[in-house]
Amino acid sequence: MGDSAAVRWRLRDAADTCDFGSALARACPPPEDGPRLLFLSGELGAGKTTLAAALLRTLGVSEPVRSPSYALIETYLIGSGQAVHVDCYRIDDAQELELLGLRDYHVPHTLWLVEWPERAAAALPSPDLWVHLIVVADERRAECTPKSAAGREWLERLIKIWPYVINKT
Repeated sequence: MGDSAAVRWRLRDAADTCDFGSALARACPPPEDGPRLLFLSGELGAGKTTLAAALLRTLGVSEPVRSPSYALIETYLIGSGQAVHVDCYRIDDAQELELLGLRDYHVPHTLWLVEWPERAAAALPSPDLWVHLIVVADERRAECTPKSAAGREWLERLIKIWPYVINKT
């Protein structure tokens, strides 16, 4: 599976989106040798924050998971590390991210969840896995593209946990 190979799943409703987020959490390779970066893109209302919240709950976050739309960044303790949830929707210039100190989070034992990464891609490290949520009529689809060796491992594990693949490209 090359870096550009994408796998697509059908998500019938919000419950499927939550289940898929939980599966992503369980499939994530341990971030011990470096951070793991998950990019989440899709139009408004596609389910990015719903997926991120389900993923974080599966990793043990018991506090309410807030959308980082206004704060731009929220951090959570997970296991022996942390999760950094970033929302770039309100970013006008990628350099604005520099003020958030994101560089300080690019360390082992850290999981990044970045919503709207395309708005600040120049200021972000490369992702391991890019999940694009697509709304088609009355259903959603999740298209996952690995962008690193860790991303390929993550996707391979995800396919075993969530085998309802509708197609691979």
